[in-house]
Amino acid sequence: MQRRTFTGTVFAGLATPRPAKPKSGDIPTRVLGRTGAKLTIIGQGGARFHLVPFEEGKAVVRRAYDLGVNYFDMARSYAEGHAEEVYGAVIPAFRKDIFLTTKSGQRTRKGAEADLETSLKTMKTDHVDLWQMHGVNRMEDIQRTFAPGGAIEAFEAAKKAGKCRFIGYSNCRDPLVHVEMLKHAERFDTALMPLHAADAAFSEGPAMSFEKTALPAAVERGVGIFAIKVFGNAFLLRPFSVGDCLRYTLSLPITAAPLGFCTIGQLEDDVRIAQNFKPLPAAEMNALRARAASGKFDTIRGPALEYWKTR
Repeated sequence: MQRRTFTGTVFAGLATPRPAKPKSGDIPTRVLGRTGAKLTIIGQGGARFHLVPFEEGKAVVRRAYDLGVNYFDMARSYAEGHAEEVYGAVIPAFRKDIFLTTKSGQRTRKGAEADLETSLKTMKTDHVDLWQMHGVNRMEDIQRTFAPGGAIEAFEAAKKAGKCRFIGYSNCRDPLVHVEMLKHAERFDTALMPLHAADAAFSEGPAMSFEKTALPAAVERGVGIFAIKVFGNAFLLRPFSVGDCLRYTLSLPITAAPLGFCTIGQLEDDVRIAQNFKPLPAAEMNALRARAASGKFDTIRGPALEYWKTR
C-alpha cells in the first residue's frame, strides 16, 4: 500500500501555495549505536521501488542525496532484486558520501554469501556499510542463523574481509524474538524494528509492543536502532498526519527511520519535517498513543493494522 500520493496537478488552481522546496542539507544526524557513524534521522527506504517506473525511482534516489540524506536502506529481496538495480544505476556517483545497507534473508553461510556477492555486483560497489540479517522473526531463525554453517559465519567473514563495515538484523513480527536475538548483541551492531504511535495499543498486550519490549532491550545493549513502518503501511494516515507519525517515531531513542518515498513530493515533505524536527514532550507522545488506542478508528489498532505481528 502506498502511504500517500501527492501531485502538483491535484492542487492546481487552489489559492493555498505549495510549501517551498526544502533546502539541501540541514537534516539532523545521530550516531548509530557504538559504530561512530553519523546518519541523517531519515533515510531512503528501498522496499517500494516496485511501485514506480525505474527512471522515477532513480530520480527519487538522486533527489534524496541532493537534499542531504546520507542513509540508504536496501535488501536483496526487495522487488526480487529490482530495487538494488535502482540503487546501482544511481549511487556509484556518490557512493563515498553515503551510508549504504542491504540485507539477506538466507540462514546458511553459503546462501548469505551468494546474496552478498549479488548485492555488491548489482549496486556496483565493493562493500556495504551495514549488512543485515533480514527477517529474523522467529526463534527458529535465530537457531539456524547461529548454528554451525549458519548465516552469522558469512556476516562475520564479510566484515573481516571488508565487504561490510557493520552487521545488523531486522525483525518486524515478534518483539520477544528481538529480546532473544539481543542476547547475541556483542556479535552485531544494529537492530531494525517497527515503531509507531499505535504499536502499544496492540490487543495481545505489552509483550507484543516493540516500543515496550524490543526497544528497551536494544537500548540497553547499545546497538544502533532503525525504525520502520512509521506510517503503519499508510493505515495510520487516517487519524494522524504525516508529521504526527514521523515526529512520534523520531522522538523515540532511535538513530534513524528509512522511509518508502515513492515520489519526489513525498521525499521533500518528509525532509522538510526532518529538518524542523524537535523531540515531542511526553504529554504530546502520550496524547498520540491515546488517540491510537481510542477505538475511534477500528482499523488503526491491533491485528487490523499490524498484520505483520505474529507468533
